[in-house]
Parts: sequence; C-alpha cells; structure tokens
Amino acid sequence: KMTENLLTVKNVGISFGGLKAVNDINFTMKKGELLGLIGPNGAGKTTLFNMLSGVYTPTEGEIFLEDKKINGLRPDKLSKEGIARTFQNIRLFDNLTVLDNVKLAMNQYMDYGVLTGMFRLPKYWSEEKSASKKAREILEIFDLEKYFRAFAGSLPYGAQRKLEIARAMATRPKLLLLDEPAAGMN
Repeated sequence: KMTENLLTVKNVGISFGGLKAVNDINFTMKKGELLGLIGPNGAGKTTLFNMLSGVYTPTEGEIFLEDKKINGLRPDKLSKEGIARTFQNIRLFDNLTVLDNVKLAMNQYMDYGVLTGMFRLPKYWSEEKSASKKAREILEIFDLEKYFRAFAGSLPYGAQRKLEIARAMATRPKLLLLDEPAAGMN
C-alpha cells in the first residue's frame, strides 16, 4: 500500500563547513495539502527548499517523496519525480518568449527523438502544436496569455513572477515549492 503522504521529512539537517545551517527538521505533507513555512530572515527556509529540490544534499536525515527516498537526487531527476519550485529571485529565460518559457518546462513530456526534431518530421509538428496549446492554457490561468509572444524579460515584475509559477506548473508537479512567491508584488 502506498503512503498517503506526499512528502516526509525526517530529522533533516545540513552543515556547511561545520556550521549547522538547518537542524532536525521533521514534517509530513499529505496529498492535496497546502503548507506554509514561516520564519525570520536567515532561519533556513530557502536552505530547506534547496534540500527538497535537490540543489543541496542533506548531511543528515531522510526525505521521501511518496515512498521513494530522494536524498541526493539532482534537480532534473526530482523534476521527473514530480517536484517543481520557484526561487526568491526570478529565474526566467529573458530572451525567450513567454510561450517558449512554459513550453521549455514541458520538454520532459515531449515525445519525439533528435532526428525527428532535426528534420522537422510530422511527429515534431504535432508534438509542438500540442505543447503550444497546453502552454497557452496554463498562461490563460495566470492571465498571461496576452503576453505569449513577448520576451519574458520585457514583462513587468509581477507578470514575471506569475510566469515563473506558470512554468513550474507546466512540469505537472506532484509537489510545488514556492519560495517567497509574492516577494516584490503588491
């Protein structure tokens, strides 16, 4: 029987050069649950997010996504497992369009090979059309569809923040980590 827990964090901590940055974190998150992490600057919130998303590997404790231990998995592997995140500082591809930023996040679900892409075979066009349609649906949810042809770097700050969340949603996550998603927004 699979666990009802989406995320289980047991005795997790990390040290940097002997300095304990985060110590003995324990919690579980059930499927469909929303959790908030509150604390002062420097409390280790982003460090915990970095451990959950594979940027850092905990030096102690265990992290489970459903029943699978995920300690030490790289961010790209964790994305395939179903973890997506945003960052305090926006990380978009400024010189790509809004649509392409979202489509790029969907790349792991594109079903065509290198040769099909290189030679623009019919499978390539059908996959690209499908991805564009799904990406525009996601953009519509965030009221960003009107910007789909604009370069991401040209958007106002609040729209860039929403685009980063839309891009994270495009990975079809089981778990979405939002690190200060409203920072700098009114």
